[in-house]
Amino acid sequence: MTSPATFYDVFRQQGISRRSFNKFCSLTAASLGLSPAFASEIAHAMETKRRTPVIWLNGLECTCCSESFIRSGHPLVSDVVLSMLSLDYSHVLMAAAGHQAEAALEETRREHAGEYILAVEGNPPLNEDGMFCIVGGRPFIEQLQEMAAGAKAVVAWGSCASNGCVQAAKPNPTQATPIHKVIKDKPIIKVPGCPPIAEVMTGVLTYMLTFDRIPPLDRLGRPKMFYGQRIHDKCYRRPHFDAGQFAEAWDDENSRKGYCLYKMGCRGPTTYNACSTVRWNDGVSFPIQSGHGCIGCSEENFWDNGPFYERLASVHTPLGVESNADKIGVATVGVIGAGIVAHAAASALQRARNPDNAAKTGAGE
Repeated sequence: MTSPATFYDVFRQQGISRRSFNKFCSLTAASLGLSPAFASEIAHAMETKRRTPVIWLNGLECTCCSESFIRSGHPLVSDVVLSMLSLDYSHVLMAAAGHQAEAALEETRREHAGEYILAVEGNPPLNEDGMFCIVGGRPFIEQLQEMAAGAKAVVAWGSCASNGCVQAAKPNPTQATPIHKVIKDKPIIKVPGCPPIAEVMTGVLTYMLTFDRIPPLDRLGRPKMFYGQRIHDKCYRRPHFDAGQFAEAWDDENSRKGYCLYKMGCRGPTTYNACSTVRWNDGVSFPIQSGHGCIGCSEENFWDNGPFYERLASVHTPLGVESNADKIGVATVGVIGAGIVAHAAASALQRARNPDNAAKTGAGE
């Protein structure tokens, strides 16, 4: 197997100008939340580093992560797959099949041991010796462990790989198990979501390929640049939450006005993801904007944290106390009312202290 060309080599082969290459590096830095100064560092990495081999495995899953990945717009998935990395194996995206595909997998494992990134979509079932998921004639758990042994890092795509998702929901008859509970001797980057946002997936790969290191992670192993804030923090309906304005039923008048969906079961206040900032379909929308509350799909055990249409018991409110949705509006009105009374009292006191000035301004009050 020949050594993969650099990203810039591939760009030049496609007839892309230096100007366009620099523009791409600037846009990439922006998509990763980095300052413009990092554009030159990204350009240098693209010019000098060989494309990193990537192995993409599929266990128990519905392929929604692959479907999301191929719809990335910033950067385009074609640039990621054809130029930035060397996708040596993916039985969903590769043209080869059968023995030819398995031969490519084995060649990468042998020729690039310790160099390739292992991307995993789905999870392994452990019950019945792994016989609930067979790939290439053997249990997926065997393929996963074998390929992880030679990987320099593992990316857990989606909630299936990151936390088990619906397959691991109670009673979990197949004993579907998240990747980090099976692979314990490799760095694992979790990219949860059902599925993850396309630009989040390509952004994580871009960061790793550019800087040759894993991105800063939170305590659950998720990239902070995409999972560092709650959906609630940047939700465009947040002002309605703060004002105590909620939809009380689907398609009621408050729902038509775009009021907060918290009472309808929205998990935005407890879910960390980039949905309200990056959004979906090239930034067009996200579930809450489409009128449906967040179901918290990027959080652990989200499938068992239902019912999805039952509101959370309590949340931290802007008032600095624990309160449920029924109390938020009342408390807000109380604060406003207290402010009005305080202002009136202060005005009366001021007039009493300065009767001459009060006489001059009284007609205008």
